Amino acid sequence: MTQQNQNGNLVAIITMCFIFAMISFVTNMAAPFGNIWGNTYSWAGMMGNMMNFAAYLFMGIPAGKMLVKYGYKKTALIALAVGIVGLFVQYLSSLFGADVAVFSYDGQMVALNLIIYLLGAFICGFCVCMLNTVVNPMLNLLGGGGNKGNQLIQIGGTLNSLTGTLTPLLVGVLIGQVTESTSMTDVAPLLFIGMGVFVLSFFIISAVSIPEPQNNSKGEKYEHSPLAFRHCVLGIIAIFFYVGIEIGIPAQLNFYITNLGFEGSAAIGGTLAASYWFLMLIGRASSSVISGKVATSTQMTIVSVTAIVFILIAIFMPESIAVSFQGHDIPVKCFFLALCGLCTSIMWGGIFNLAVEGLGKYTAAASGLFMMMVVGGGIMPLIQDFIAKATNPISSYWLIIAMLAYILYYSTIGCKNVNKDIPVDD
Repeated sequence: MTQQNQNGNLVAIITMCFIFAMISFVTNMAAPFGNIWGNTYSWAGMMGNMMNFAAYLFMGIPAGKMLVKYGYKKTALIALAVGIVGLFVQYLSSLFGADVAVFSYDGQMVALNLIIYLLGAFICGFCVCMLNTVVNPMLNLLGGGGNKGNQLIQIGGTLNSLTGTLTPLLVGVLIGQVTESTSMTDVAPLLFIGMGVFVLSFFIISAVSIPEPQNNSKGEKYEHSPLAFRHCVLGIIAIFFYVGIEIGIPAQLNFYITNLGFEGSAAIGGTLAASYWFLMLIGRASSSVISGKVATSTQMTIVSVTAIVFILIAIFMPESIAVSFQGHDIPVKCFFLALCGLCTSIMWGGIFNLAVEGLGKYTAAASGLFMMMVVGGGIMPLIQDFIAKATNPISSYWLIIAMLAYILYYSTIGCKNVNKDIPVDD
């Protein structure tokens, strides 16, 4: 490889890692914002998160087609422009519509400002779906697939976790304690930061040269699809469950602590949710060091089993066992739930890496299918929230255990490529 190609790849890797960070920044606004809306509408706590991830269902396959037709750079630029619009629409929900009733639900009038916010969250979902479609296959391909490809994804994931740590922490600080007067106006500064970073990112990516590993601008018809590979299909299902796990664990943890009702509970809930994402950062950073030598399937098996153990401890540990944290008694089980961040940290990159192994020219199309299934991050936490309201937040984690059991199956058995007879070279 020439020095010029090496430099070009380095710039591309840094750019993709930066995009990885922005994905988490936007995505992780939804759950803590839910504390604001959930205080007014008991059913709306996870609706912003649901709308954010619902966009993946509609945009996943189109994003994959955009990637194949227009390339990585143009797809990323379009995504950033869409993200700016989505964040601005969310900001508009803080300006007007609170006194305008749109419809009645569950005996309560729903105001226009909630509809505006949900629309903004949906638009942001289009943005992060396209960005995810770009960043994952490119980092995997720049690393040459295999363990090295997973290593680059984990490095990008480390920055992703860093912004994931900061977002709920900042929201918690801005909100403090949720009261009747708490509104989107309180978190407007965070929305402006997001818009500013997106604008800056747009100009940076416009200026850099990004290699295009996939090139099918002529619209060539392939004889097969990613769905012809069993390990890819099972990986798509695993991604659906994984994103539900990743979002559901800290979201319910945040709600659980916030609903304890003491002064500053939202801030402490945000802090513990942030600690979950911080532990994801540590886990991904550690994985990025060892992934060149330790098989992805081995790492995935270990973290799946460990996460199941942590959650079982949290479920069965009495709430009366508590420790003092920032001047308040917090159940110890909350810290075991936060520790799950160490385990979920490597799952996204690990599943993607295992599922696209050996796909060759079908990788870009597979990326679109994966992004479509990220809708699991909206559907599964919503189901978990229904369980939490029908029983209690801790009991809802049985759903997480069931999904982790599937991840364990995929890591040990389902990830094996049994379709090596399908030609994958151009």
